[in-house]
Amino acid sequence: MRQHEIAEVLSRPYSQELLARDVTRLAYVAKDGTPRNVPIAFTWNGSQIVMCTTKNAPKLAALRANPAVALTIDTEVHPPKILLIRGEAELDVVDGIPEEYLQMNGSYQMTAEQRVEWEAEVRSLYDGMVRIVVTPTWAKLIDFETTLPSAVEELVRKREESRSA
Repeated sequence: MRQHEIAEVLSRPYSQELLARDVTRLAYVAKDGTPRNVPIAFTWNGSQIVMCTTKNAPKLAALRANPAVALTIDTEVHPPKILLIRGEAELDVVDGIPEEYLQMNGSYQMTAEQRVEWEAEVRSLYDGMVRIVVTPTWAKLIDFETTLPSAVEELVRKREESRSA
């Protein structure tokens, strides 16, 4: 997929709504060769998905061995809105707490007091984190209004062809 095609998909209003959400599902291949799919908080910086994790997270060894990932960001209402993204994970070990981590957890419902406690706990627990940065190399928005899963698109096309025959 060309970069301008990816940019067009990601700039659509539904894509922008999905990119403003809190949680994505990160799919990758574990060290034992089996698939994994984990929910993880993220932020969109306008060109990359940024996720943060502990320095001892098992997924890091797998991502170092095979950085290919797929992300799903979706809604829980009908019709669902689904943003699918593929790319390669770049790992960036940082000292302290990345600002993105604090931002991506900013929309959880917390009182001001809970937020202060949460941030103090985070700062006391982590001496550093790993930023998992994914630059999209492929993207698809499925909104069930203007776009459908490719297999459903094929069925619709076949149905239309048989009706017009």
